[in-house]
Amino acid sequence: MIYELRIYHCAQGRLPALHRRFQDATLGLWDKHGIQAVGFWTTMVGPSNQTLTFMLQWRSLAERERIWEAFSADPEWVAARLRYEAEGPIVARIENQLLAPTDYSPLR
Repeated sequence: MIYELRIYHCAQGRLPALHRRFQDATLGLWDKHGIQAVGFWTTMVGPSNQTLTFMLQWRSLAERERIWEAFSADPEWVAARLRYEAEGPIVARIENQLLAPTDYSPLR
C-alpha cells in the first residue's frame, strides 16, 4: 500500500466550509471513484487551527493517478467545488506527501 498525507491550510475562517464540503459532497464522490480514506484530523495544538489533515490509501501510484485524475475531472466534483467556493476560496495551500510504510509499520 501507499499512503497519501494531505494537509489543507484553509483561508481564514473557512474551515467550517471545508468540513461541510467533505461531508456533503466530497466523500460521496470519493466513494463513487473508489478513493479510500484512512482518517481525518484537525489540529488541536500546532501552528494553525485552520487546517484539515487527512490520509488516503492506494494500492499503487498508477491507481492513484488514474483515480485522482478521474475524480478531479468529474463534473459533479467541479460543480460542488464551485458551489462551496462561491463565497471565496476555501483552501489557501495544500501540502501533499506520498508515503511508503516501513517493514515494521502497523499500517501496510
